Amino acid sequence: MNLFRLLRFFLPLQNPIGFGMADYIELGAILLIGGALIARSRIEAGIRWISARQWWSMGLLAAVPIVLRLLLLPRHPVPIPQTSDDFSYLLLGDTLAHFRLANPPHPMGRFFETVFVLQEPTYSSIYPLAQGIALAIGELIFRQPWAGVLLTEGVMCALIYWMLLAWVPATWAFVGGLLAIAEFGPLNQWMNTYWGGAVSAIAGCLVFGAIPRLRASGGKRDAAIAGGGLGLQILARPFEAALVALCALPFLRRRRGAALLAVLPALALTAAHNRAVTGTWLSLPYSVSRYQYGVPAAFTFQKNIEAHRPLTQEQGLDLRAQTEVHGPGVDTIGSYAARLASRIRFYRFFYLTPLYLALPFFFPALRERRYLWVAATLCVLALGTNFYPYFYPHYIAAATCLFVLISVVALRRLSWIRVRGVTAGAQAMRLIALLCLAHFAFWYGLHLFGTEDLFIASGQYESWDFINFGDAEGRAAIDRRLAAATGRQLVIVHFGPAHLLREWIHNASNIDAARVVWALDLGPGENEKLVRYYPDRKVWLLEPDARPPRLREYGGNPEP
Repeated sequence: MNLFRLLRFFLPLQNPIGFGMADYIELGAILLIGGALIARSRIEAGIRWISARQWWSMGLLAAVPIVLRLLLLPRHPVPIPQTSDDFSYLLLGDTLAHFRLANPPHPMGRFFETVFVLQEPTYSSIYPLAQGIALAIGELIFRQPWAGVLLTEGVMCALIYWMLLAWVPATWAFVGGLLAIAEFGPLNQWMNTYWGGAVSAIAGCLVFGAIPRLRASGGKRDAAIAGGGLGLQILARPFEAALVALCALPFLRRRRGAALLAVLPALALTAAHNRAVTGTWLSLPYSVSRYQYGVPAAFTFQKNIEAHRPLTQEQGLDLRAQTEVHGPGVDTIGSYAARLASRIRFYRFFYLTPLYLALPFFFPALRERRYLWVAATLCVLALGTNFYPYFYPHYIAAATCLFVLISVVALRRLSWIRVRGVTAGAQAMRLIALLCLAHFAFWYGLHLFGTEDLFIASGQYESWDFINFGDAEGRAAIDRRLAAATGRQLVIVHFGPAHLLREWIHNASNIDAARVVWALDLGPGENEKLVRYYPDRKVWLLEPDARPPRLREYGGNPEP
């Protein structure tokens, strides 16, 4: 059906100028190739000019992805949080924005049980601090947590360029920054959810950009930058931080004192966060959640963990899902290898399709020890993260700059190839770069000027991009109705028997002070206790599994 709608849009009589699909392809190809040929010398001169000015380049590369995403707001507004991860990170950000590391347990905490959130010994997110700090900055400065996501994306693109300056000439480093915008910018999942990815990528840029500089200079400053990057990675993804440290430590031995001093603040902050949330310095909130709720899943060399407290319907669904992904028992060599092979497709996240034509030209670079180390580092991250049953690209976000480095080195080496004295490789490199530009420009233009029907029809063909549009689950409509109601609100959420794994229970760090409180339906008798606890709130019953979700004044029992 979606394919039919997409093709129908390209029928000559179904669009304003009477073009068919072939007309669009012909015209677009001629304009793109012709324009690139005409402007090639000026474009290359412009890249050389700005790439020679480091601070200008960093400022431009930081600003462009933010501006491009803001231009899409009329059609793709601020993302609506939808997943348990979104809600948990937003809770963490709101907690930090109020200058707390944790929140006291709520006396009615059983009504607020939700996935990836602790109710005891404190009411807190289970996640480490880094992404929460970014969201807190957005909330404090701009009154919008998502602004923190935008800022980290801009900083990431700028620091990818800074990292590349230590590996390749400035012009190629700037090309890498442009690739980063196209790959990880306004159309990327990291910019359009609250999960994060950019913060860990920033940490990787600091580590992998400082190491070549440290080898060249032996200076304390570069060691401190690398140590600061490791510290930030600890605050973002502690397990993957150990893998990054394993690869980086041999280069930090010369200045281990400076590196260690830079890591210590992150270790101290992590310990303080552990103490505030769990009551002990060394117990991660993640670990307490795993004991209490059985999630997140254990490593594959461990057995599945049983829950040690009653679970809500949503929590039970999540535990079953994670248990099935983990599988029974522990890993075998065969299951480990099969899972590793199945993850190859996820690395498409880090490369635009045209770059696959250039990637083979990176392999000759492995004769250099530094590039062999890059490949070994990626292998360590791939093999290490394979011990966890789930995989998302942000798990290895620290290696983002290394993936871009491989692209840049491959393109550069391709440009060196000459055939009978002709710079055929340079022409091929320019063509691949042009195809990358065309790929990004096509999909960005579609989202900038397209309609919702076109988004729906073309979405399944937009490989690895992720940008929010519409309100398929009816969340925005519910939020608008609650915002229009006067006074403070209490929403009791009743999940249907056929409920799927989509969380609706989410609350601010100070639940009682929030304008809207979301609570789980525990039955008329128990609900009455919560209603009495909030005597000044208007009470609603939300049935999210109705289509569309049904919100009505609370009357004690949901409709059959």
